[in-house]
This record gives sequence, structure tokens and C-alpha cells, in this order.
Amino acid sequence: MTQQSVEPKTSPEGAGPGSRVPAGRSWLDRYFHISERGSTVARELRGGVTTFMAMAYILLLNPLILGGEDVNGNLLSQPGLITATAFAAAATTLLMGFVGKVPLALAAGLSVSGVLASQVAPNMTWPQAMGMCVIYGVVICLLVVTGLREMIMNAIPLALKHGITMGIGLFIALIGLYKAGFVHQGEATPVTLGPAGELAGWPVLIFCVTLLLIFMLQARNIPGAILIGIVVGTLVAIVINTIVDIDPKTWSSGPPELEGSAVSTPDFSLFGNVEFGGWGDVGVMTVGMIVFTLVLAGFFDAMATIIGVGTEAKLADDKGRMPGLSKALFIDGAGGVIGGVASGSGQTVFVESATGVGEGARTGFASVVTGLFFAACLFFTPLTAIVPTEVASAALVVIGAMMMQNARHVDWGDRSVAIPVFLTVVLMPFTYTITTGVAAGVISYSAIKLAQGRAREVGAFMWGLTVIFIVFFALNPIESWLGVH
Repeated sequence: MTQQSVEPKTSPEGAGPGSRVPAGRSWLDRYFHISERGSTVARELRGGVTTFMAMAYILLLNPLILGGEDVNGNLLSQPGLITATAFAAAATTLLMGFVGKVPLALAAGLSVSGVLASQVAPNMTWPQAMGMCVIYGVVICLLVVTGLREMIMNAIPLALKHGITMGIGLFIALIGLYKAGFVHQGEATPVTLGPAGELAGWPVLIFCVTLLLIFMLQARNIPGAILIGIVVGTLVAIVINTIVDIDPKTWSSGPPELEGSAVSTPDFSLFGNVEFGGWGDVGVMTVGMIVFTLVLAGFFDAMATIIGVGTEAKLADDKGRMPGLSKALFIDGAGGVIGGVASGSGQTVFVESATGVGEGARTGFASVVTGLFFAACLFFTPLTAIVPTEVASAALVVIGAMMMQNARHVDWGDRSVAIPVFLTVVLMPFTYTITTGVAAGVISYSAIKLAQGRAREVGAFMWGLTVIFIVFFALNPIESWLGVH
């Protein structure tokens, strides 16, 4: 894959099979190259709506992941989080549509949100965590401008890339299982089924029903399966809560009831709530590792997703070149800055964009449509708040299962690959940190290659990472040895 951009095809020959560029085209057609890419306004509208339906679940899941306490025990307001999530998704997707002119939609990356919630917030305040998000976005933009982004992507072994994706998937699934009450911390065991070895309460049962429903819909290849499952699960929760006497405290986020009007004014109380500095208690090494982890989580799959969706839309050539590729990569990086400033987490390209492409979307006009739908959601926060945590958690488990599909690309018969991937995958959920999994994978990959006499295959960049991660694991003994606290 390459970041080299090519000019959009502007001739009838490049427009696609059987397509013609009509005379007297509208400004809309000319600006987005709709006819030139063999599409129509109707197809772009349909594709934009389909993409939104496929990824609207992020409005529920992102506030769920970011709903924990920071180092001082402070919480981000749920209405503010929903507004921030919708605003950041709308802003970055509209930017991709108008500037990138490709059918790619962006929203809060669950892997980035997971890092912020599990690794950053426990060590910093939420404003400082969002400041780290802005910094990682700036770093990614610099990597794109300098061309280092592709070099880094190429330096990391493909097997480890798949391992990191799978590890993040298990990490996200664990968050979903825990927040749904399916998994608890046990008294005699680290974890247990339910609070005491068995499931308890209607909410967790509704979680199970929602989870199975989504899997069944996916097995039938139903478009928008996740969103449909969430809607149905919420309706079931409302009905059961109405006819059964359920203690309101049983619901993690309160009973599924609409309080007041379904329409409200957007809550921008979190916008601009960003702080830089004040990281003295955390330590320079920890701050560096956090930024590195956010960069990994934020841009790891973006290039592959952009090229993959672009190829599906017949915009990329056999060398991975496509119109506006460099712009798309830059906007994806800028999503970290926009999401941080909005306090909605870093934004990244969603693979669900492929659903819109499947409906005929070929241009940025589809992204504009998707972005406008996200903008409209700013005024329907109360409706979003009805969805119980247990229902939304089911979608996290589903997404984790989808990310585990990368296992089919790993050669499990090659120990130099299988062992690093295994350590990467299992240590992320087992240690509840993404950094630990990446570090173990990198170190073990380099060590095994060295043992096999194939050290040159590792590469200078990977050896540099290996040294950094060794210091990361040995930081506490080193500090004790040096008398640093």
C-alpha cells in the first residue's frame, strides 16, 4: 500500500462499466465527481443512510466505555458524552466528504476509547486524557505529512498487526461482558459468571437475548444487524420493565424510561475541556507509552480500512492508489484532534463504510449524508439515553467477535509467529492494558527471531521498539536501582 495520491478519474472511460458523464451536470455532480465514478445522487443518498445505520451504535457504546472515573474519581456527563460523540463523528465525516471526497465515515474508535478509559484516565484527569488524545492526533498528522506512517505500518510484522487487532477485540468484549453483569470479580476466583457463579436479574438476561439476536441477524447477513439488535433489545427492556416489578438499581444505567421530551438542546459542556501538562506525577516514560499506545490504537487499521473500502468502491488501483488517499489519511489523523477537543475520543475510519459502498456509494457525497445524520442526532440525546447499558454492552461483545476474525490470517504452525500473536492477544484482556499485549508481542517476536538466527528479519524499527518495551517492563526495578521515585 502507498500514500501516493492520484487524481480522480474525470473521463467517461474511467467512470466505470457502462457509465456516461452527462452534459450539463449540476454543481453537486461536478464537485463530488458523482457521474465520473459511475454513481448517481440517489445511490449516494442511499449509501450514506446505510452507512449511518450500520455505525449509529457508536453513539451508545462510546459513552458507555468513557463512563468510568478518572484519577480523581470524576465522571464525564452522559448527555455531554453523547453530544461529543455525535458532534465529533459529524464533523470528521463531513470533512472527509467535502475534502477527501471519498465514501468513508468516521466516528470514535473503540480501541482508542478503551485505552483512554483503562490506561489514561486511571492516571490522569479526563481533561488531561483528552489532551493526550489531541497530542496523538497531531502525531498521526505529522506521520502522514512526513510519509512515516506507511513506513511504520510496513515495519510491524503483519502477524502482529492481526494479533493487536484480535487482542483489542477481546479487550473490548471483556468490557462488554463486565458492564453487562455477565462477568464479575469473584471472591475465590479472579472472575466468575454473574455475581456468585450464576446470572442474576432481568437486565443480564436481556443482554444475552440481545447478543444472540445480533449474532443471528449477522448470520443471516442482515444489514445494520447491530443497530437492529440494539433497538429490539431496548424495546424488550422497556416492555419487561413495564410489566415486571424490577428494582431500578438492577439496571446499570437506570431503567429504560424516557424522561421528558425526546428532543433536547445539545450539551456542549465537555467541548474544549482539554488540558496539557500536569503529568509530573505520571512520569515521562508513562506519558510516552500512553501516546505510543494511542497512536497504535488510532491508526493501526485505518490505512487498511481506507484502501479496503476504496477498493470495494472501485476507486483504488492494483497498487492501492486512490483519489484523495493522502487527504483521507490526514483527516483520519485529524480525527484525534477533533475528538479530543470535543471530549469524544479519537475519531477513525469505520469499516462499516463498506455497507454504504455496497449500496452504490462511490463519492464523498455519501459521507456528507452520513455526517448530516450524525449532526441531527445532536438533538435526540434523550432517546439515546433510554438504551440500557446491558443492551449496548451486547454490541461490544459482537464487535470483539468480529475483530477476532483476523485469526484466520495467522500461521499458527509457525512458532515465531504463533507465540508473539498468542501473547499479544491474551495479555491485553488478562492485564486490562493494550500496551502490555503489544509490548509482549514485540519482545517475544524479536527474541524468537534472534534464537532462530534470523535477527535481520526483525528490522531496525522493531529492534528499537523491543528496547523501549524492555525498559517499559523493567522500569520499576530500574527506578529502584537508580533511586528514582
